[in-house]
Amino acid sequence: MQLSRKADYALRAVKHLSTLPKGKLGSINSIAAAEAIPREFLAKILKDLTRGGILVSFQGVTGGYRLNHVPRDISFLDVIEAIEGPIHINLCTEGDSCPCDRAEICPMRDFWTAQEKGFKKALSKHNFARYRRAAR
Repeated sequence: MQLSRKADYALRAVKHLSTLPKGKLGSINSIAAAEAIPREFLAKILKDLTRGGILVSFQGVTGGYRLNHVPRDISFLDVIEAIEGPIHINLCTEGDSCPCDRAEICPMRDFWTAQEKGFKKALSKHNFARYRRAAR
């Protein structure tokens, strides 16, 4: 399993915005330059992050983006799921809709479910507050 380029760039963009002074907006151009993200791809990512409630966008000449919450309240899990949708490390962890006809008797389902819960817990514990401090 590998994090998609889109999710990686989304994490970088949110990290960048978390370093800005309170109230300052980040433009697509400034984020793209600072984080080495192709501008056109970043525009799509920022739109998804705005739709997902991670960012707020402001239109116009002086427009840009800012975080919708304080950095400590935005987890890596929030950003990744805003981009990728819910994380499932195996088909059998997708809840009651498991497509496998062995779901009820499979001894591996509990293992995968536990691994997914641990992974999500780790991602949800890591937030962007540390980057805010690093920027000062």
